[in-house]
Amino acid sequence: MRKLFASCLLLVLLASCQEWDPVFTGTYGEPAEREPLMAMVNTTIAQLKQLYVDNGGKAVEITSHVVIGGQVISSDRSGNIYRDLYIQDETGAICVKIGKSSLYSDYHLGQWVYVDCIGLTVGSYRGMPQLGIEDETGEYDTAYIDAQYLLDTHVFRGRDAEPPAPRVLTAAEVTKALADGGFKNNAWGSYVTLKGLTYGNQIFGILYAGDGNDNRVFLRDGNYGVTTWAMSKANLLEHIAAGDFNDLSTQGGSKLEGEVLDALIANASPVTMSQYFNFENVQLQIRTSGYSKFADSEVPTSVIDVTGILTLYDESAQFTLIDLDGVKAHQNE
Repeated sequence: MRKLFASCLLLVLLASCQEWDPVFTGTYGEPAEREPLMAMVNTTIAQLKQLYVDNGGKAVEITSHVVIGGQVISSDRSGNIYRDLYIQDETGAICVKIGKSSLYSDYHLGQWVYVDCIGLTVGSYRGMPQLGIEDETGEYDTAYIDAQYLLDTHVFRGRDAEPPAPRVLTAAEVTKALADGGFKNNAWGSYVTLKGLTYGNQIFGILYAGDGNDNRVFLRDGNYGVTTWAMSKANLLEHIAAGDFNDLSTQGGSKLEGEVLDALIANASPVTMSQYFNFENVQLQIRTSGYSKFADSEVPTSVIDVTGILTLYDESAQFTLIDLDGVKAHQNE
């Protein structure tokens, strides 16, 4: 990776001082509030993403003190978002590849976060804008900013605030966002509500009966009796024992029987899945981690409204729930 430039960010520290009462009164006072940092923002998130467009749709390393700020709109408390932080300003949103877990304890919903982008890279994953460091392997546009020094010199926590209200999008607006692409429409990565989704009775997930692509087993073109958002390991083993996947084969053409079935059981682990919904004329994947706390919760088959983060994956609309509070089922439908 090219040497990162030394970070120089103008910060204003809001300092406060609180005296301690030396006399114990039987109760402890409230802890002093963490002193927030306010950064000098000079670039909107939309302007940052435009740098990728101006570079011919290729990853671009930032070589000057481009400073963005936005409110946190994601949380990994439920386990459905992992090592990523989504922030949003009035012009759009972006995924910041922090590379740490339990981010909810340091980055609260609604909190302002400022990023000095010098030395960082704006890139795409399957069309979805991301901000990270250059991926030295060349396999991806960006990698995680997980070294503590990089986090300390690039990502700054600001004041807590009320989270932004979700933007209600219509199916027509999602269709337009798909046509525009990830870097030219501010819907992608944003905190949104979609209303009136109907269950598509179809899933997508991958099981593994060993290493290598030939041992992958694809769950698609049906639901195979899987009616949960994803599958924990225990849930997966129950479906295998029930014979729900007996008619499937590995990518290499092997039936799920004998040693292949034994390998599938031995390699069982939580399965991240997409449940498909129809949003008028748009097919929407709601993607859920097998490690999330609600992986084994039943998917409503009634009409639902969902609130969460809208993402793009290979020109398809994908949706990530922050938790199950983001699902509202219509009654009597």
